Amino acid sequence: MSTVLVVDAANVVGSVPDGWWKDRSGAARRLHERLLVADLPHDEIVLVLEGAAKGGVRAGRDAHLRVVHAARDGDSEIRRQAATAAAAGHVVTVVTADRALAANVAPASVLSPAWLLDRM
Repeated sequence: MSTVLVVDAANVVGSVPDGWWKDRSGAARRLHERLLVADLPHDEIVLVLEGAAKGGVRAGRDAHLRVVHAARDGDSEIRRQAATAAAAGHVVTVVTADRALAANVAPASVLSPAWLLDRM
């Protein structure tokens, strides 16, 4: 059974006060670059981008990392990605600090942005 990590990019980027709000697309690009080389225990990583962050990374696949541009809000897309992966039989984990989102991604487990940042 493969494992899928769905990353709430807005939450991960927003968890570090490094001026990301001045360049959302650049912050998304930097997160993408770090995820490409991160040694994470997941078969696939899905990076969900929304709003201005979508300008930093094209949608599509790079090796084990797939970038998805949210059509509306990021939370809806994260829930959709988690549900689709779970329905396909994958073990799903979502990285977010959003409590409302975390409560609505079952059967996925949830990890904090700090967990991810500590591993990159």
